[in-house]
Amino acid sequence: MYTIALLTGDGIGPEIINETVKILKAVEKRFNLKFRFIEGLAGGASIDTHGTPLTEETLALCKDCDAILFGAVGGPKWDDLPKELRPEQAILLLRKSLGLYANLRPIFLFDALKDASPIKQEIIGNELDLLIVRELTGGLYFGKPKGIEKAQDRIIRAFDTMEYTYEEIKRVARLAFETARNRKGCLTSVDKANVLETSRLWRTVVCDIAAYYPDVKLNHMYVDNCSMQLVLNPGQFDVILTENTFGDILSDEASVLTGSIGMLPSASLGDKKPYLYEPIHGSAPDITGTGKANPIACILSAAMMLDYSFGEKEASMAVKNAVGKALDEGYRTFDIRVGAKKVVSTSQMGDIIEKNIYKAENS
Repeated sequence: MYTIALLTGDGIGPEIINETVKILKAVEKRFNLKFRFIEGLAGGASIDTHGTPLTEETLALCKDCDAILFGAVGGPKWDDLPKELRPEQAILLLRKSLGLYANLRPIFLFDALKDASPIKQEIIGNELDLLIVRELTGGLYFGKPKGIEKAQDRIIRAFDTMEYTYEEIKRVARLAFETARNRKGCLTSVDKANVLETSRLWRTVVCDIAAYYPDVKLNHMYVDNCSMQLVLNPGQFDVILTENTFGDILSDEASVLTGSIGMLPSASLGDKKPYLYEPIHGSAPDITGTGKANPIACILSAAMMLDYSFGEKEASMAVKNAVGKALDEGYRTFDIRVGAKKVVSTSQMGDIIEKNIYKAENS
């Protein structure tokens, strides 16, 4: 039995998690697996109930599970809270507390969605399949000191600290090299070593680790150039390794290549389980409750969970294939409606993918 913590969060989080659980229950039946789901509050939902974005009880619940499936957090309702009480602190606290220092974000374009991508077909090429490995627990998001200075009730100065240690870079670099070794054998390390001291250390560490992976081709690229190359020639990339802030921005940019940010899953890994899985998009309060949310990124995050946490590779591939079949049949949610035979709701897309899993079993 695999125990999964469900942190639905805010906005469209509960909607997409609900569809993902539907898919996992279909996987249970087809592959004779057993899942136990335990729900916990996070983000704004936790603030409203407990006054904090993540309680010790929820953190303990997560630590006792085999994997964590996370929806999305945040919304205008909580925008005026102090930063330590904002909904987004929930995911930051989870990453830090669980030691989840590497975020894997696959950028994959389904054939059926080539028309949905704003990038010309001749630029994307025949296949788009790259992976961004983002360091997750260091850099600007966690560096201290940080704060603001006020004078006469006006903010006159704000500051953040970007900081990395040799060991923080080393562990995520090793994971990226191992991943590249099992893919096409090419790693692009992205930094800003011409300006930032942290990037100079980053490049030094990556070069040190590269010595242990002579079979992996290493390239270095400045982040500003990488942001251009992702839309000019995305096919040149296999695995991209970068620090926290750069990875956050570059992966959101790369999501456009796939047709919608609603298509991108992610896995947050560390030296020990549980790992955490989440779509990279936000809580989308503007479409909450309208049935327009795309559940595919969350469903594909669950597919990553089946692979990375449970070792159920066949089940993971079955989920991906079921998603691909739904798209091949012309079904689209609102965000990827270009070329759709039929635009469907959040729950309808979940139903179609669920049926495809069962159909594959009986074919």
